Amino acid sequence: MNKRFLVGLLFVISVVGFSLGATLPLVSLRLLDAGASSLQIGILSAMPAAGMMLSAFMVDACCRHLTRRMIYLLSFSLCAVGVGLIEWAFSSMYLLAGLRLALGIGMGVAIILGESWVNELSEEHNRGKVMALYATAFTGCQMLGPAMLSLLGAQGPWLVLMVSVGYALALACIVWTVPDDHVEHGEDGEKSFSLAGFFRVAPALCMGVLFFSFFDAVILSLLPVYATNHAYAVGVAALMVTVILTGDMLFQLPIGWLADRCERTTVHLVCGVVAMLIGLALPWLIQVQWLLWPALVVLGAVAGGVYTLALVLIGQQFKGQDLVTANASVGLLWGVGSL
Repeated sequence: MNKRFLVGLLFVISVVGFSLGATLPLVSLRLLDAGASSLQIGILSAMPAAGMMLSAFMVDACCRHLTRRMIYLLSFSLCAVGVGLIEWAFSSMYLLAGLRLALGIGMGVAIILGESWVNELSEEHNRGKVMALYATAFTGCQMLGPAMLSLLGAQGPWLVLMVSVGYALALACIVWTVPDDHVEHGEDGEKSFSLAGFFRVAPALCMGVLFFSFFDAVILSLLPVYATNHAYAVGVAALMVTVILTGDMLFQLPIGWLADRCERTTVHLVCGVVAMLIGLALPWLIQVQWLLWPALVVLGAVAGGVYTLALVLIGQQFKGQDLVTANASVGLLWGVGSL
């Protein structure tokens, strides 16, 4: 296992998580303050997801023509531009939509290949723990976004500046840790299914990813708006997102440990059922505060487990170019679910 490469991947993907967690609710709340309609907020919140969908079709060509380091430098540079110019974009919905789309493309390539490479570096006996560590790093920094938003507020340039500094550090880390080689194709180089073919090969995994992507987008973009419409202050609404992400972050390693010792599909199913039940009860729970907060922690844990275990099962079942194609399909599904 190339530990330096793994640590570098964990760090740069954490920056993507922070960027996602910070900018999705930031844009939604600023648009809400500016009097934008729910339709406008929904469309602009969906732009990163549309970018993620587009990135799924770019990954194969990128892997064939560019080195790992160059792919990551380009994708993270695109993310940095998409975030760095956002302060000047709120006067134009079209410019803002373009920047959000660019950010989605950059993040999509980074996440798709990051998940593939972390799975590639993992050994079968500890794949659950390694992928859980990846999910914990991503979610932990994603959680910082709403937390900093709650602290700094939706107005002012400081949150955007923090994300921009994070991308600068990520670019430096990529130069130092990501190998400047092409993705090896070797014996597993010929893929046995297409992006759409993955839906036929692994329908249960597809549904798990589709669920979590929908959940993630709704929690980050629309839960703060939903909570404020139920008489919660903006700061408390943002805190709800942080609580859900805290549950996600804290329980991925225990879930990954369990997945290395139990039947992984059973653990996957249990997480999905519990998440469904809490989601159905949320309109009632939001009126009962003493039950709401612990339920949000559990919801974050099991919903995150649905996605983490999908990644573990993908790494268990697919290798080589099929693994990259499977993760590209995951990126496409993520975009569909978010939209």
